[in-house]
Amino acid sequence: MTDLESRLTRLDTPDLRPPVLPDADVAYTLHDTPIGTLLLAVAGGRVVASSFGDEETMTTRLARAVSPRVLRQPRPLDDVRRQLDEYLSGDRRAFDVEVDLVLATPFQRLVLEDLPTHTSYGRTTTYGTVAGDISRPKAARAVGTALGANPVCVVLPCHRVVGASGALTGYAGGLDAKRFLLNLEAKS
Repeated sequence: MTDLESRLTRLDTPDLRPPVLPDADVAYTLHDTPIGTLLLAVAGGRVVASSFGDEETMTTRLARAVSPRVLRQPRPLDDVRRQLDEYLSGDRRAFDVEVDLVLATPFQRLVLEDLPTHTSYGRTTTYGTVAGDISRPKAARAVGTALGANPVCVVLPCHRVVGASGALTGYAGGLDAKRFLLNLEAKS
């Protein structure tokens, strides 16, 4: 036995365990879905992100807006992932999670906070209708921009908002993802 092996043998103690790290201020994970990979994040028990954005950009935004302690910790997101999977398989119509719009601009908050009142599962509305409902009747394009940058997409159903003609326009996950979500809801 070499000197190094002898010293390492003395370190082999059965009661030695890895440290238990505290939970992150912001826990996130990447979750593969039929519509693409979503970055999911929670802070203080509330969903702060459900985004198609890339990992580095989103974690940087979370670090600036919420806390610099952003860690990839999937366990705190188990319930969100389960509900998302149930929704995407057609077994759930609404999410039972608290949302925090910390990543949204003030105008996005105005649009997103009332989004569930503008539409419901399987029913669409238009950008113009949403603009009128928030007392900004000439802001249909701004509503579209706000929804296109929704930091909590799918959970807050911006996919249910379409053009005045019924045409599918812009979606952060792409038009195929928007079509998938609308078709999923139409089947139920």
